[in-house]
Amino acid sequence: MKAAIFSIVLVTAPDLKTARRLARSALQARLIACANLIPKIESHYRWQGKIERSPEVLLILKTTTARLSKLEKLIVAEHPYDTPEFLVLPLRAGNHRYLDWIRLSCRPGRD
Repeated sequence: MKAAIFSIVLVTAPDLKTARRLARSALQARLIACANLIPKIESHYRWQGKIERSPEVLLILKTTTARLSKLEKLIVAEHPYDTPEFLVLPLRAGNHRYLDWIRLSCRPGRD
């Protein structure tokens, strides 16, 4: 199985409650197979002409490239930020059984 049909998506959220809500929505919609939530990161960034710093939670989402567009729409619609992070990293390789699990988990209408 070609790993190129899979992606990792990075999304930051302001708190654990929001991150959990986003992860659950994406899982229920079958847009991701898995979400890892990494709390207590500190983000430093430039926003509206100022250098800012804030605590955040990083979501690492595993999905198929076919589901990326719908996943982005869901994140943008449900995220509290005006401009939420949505960065896509293509997978180059992975364990074939794990990749098959991602593919099957993201298949619409499979319960």
